[in-house]
Amino acid sequence: MEPMDIVGKSKEDASLPKATMTKIIKEMLPPDVRVARDAQDLLIECCVEFINLVSSESNEVCSREEKRTIAPEHVLKALQVLGFGEYIEEVYTAYEQHKIETMDSLRGGKWSNGAEMTEEEAVAEQQRMFAEARARMNGGAIAPKQPESDRSLES
Repeated sequence: MEPMDIVGKSKEDASLPKATMTKIIKEMLPPDVRVARDAQDLLIECCVEFINLVSSESNEVCSREEKRTIAPEHVLKALQVLGFGEYIEEVYTAYEQHKIETMDSLRGGKWSNGAEMTEEEAVAEQQRMFAEARARMNGGAIAPKQPESDRSLES
């Protein structure tokens, strides 16, 4: 029987996107250096194995602390335990940069329409979306229910 990982796929199924990895490999090397396809495949396999190793040790650190969710601190501790301590500062810096970029994209990206809604507007919008979803679910045959706040105004 094959070893299974958390999501139910065998370890052989785990991989990284080849196109992205090829791009990273090319960016890291001088422009006049080419890498054979077999060497690229081997690098990708090594990266997958490294990720599995760090993930496994992070899970162990998390379990020892009796936590249920692996946190960034668990990953940093795992790197230390595995002998990759010299990378911790760079990994932490990348993590902090990721947090900043994520917050920026949430503020000005797809989650924001540029203007803040009041709570009442947000509730009204939510109710409108629920009504549309109900109508779609019912094949449009049944009129959507009015929000509670609108009913109280009618009586």
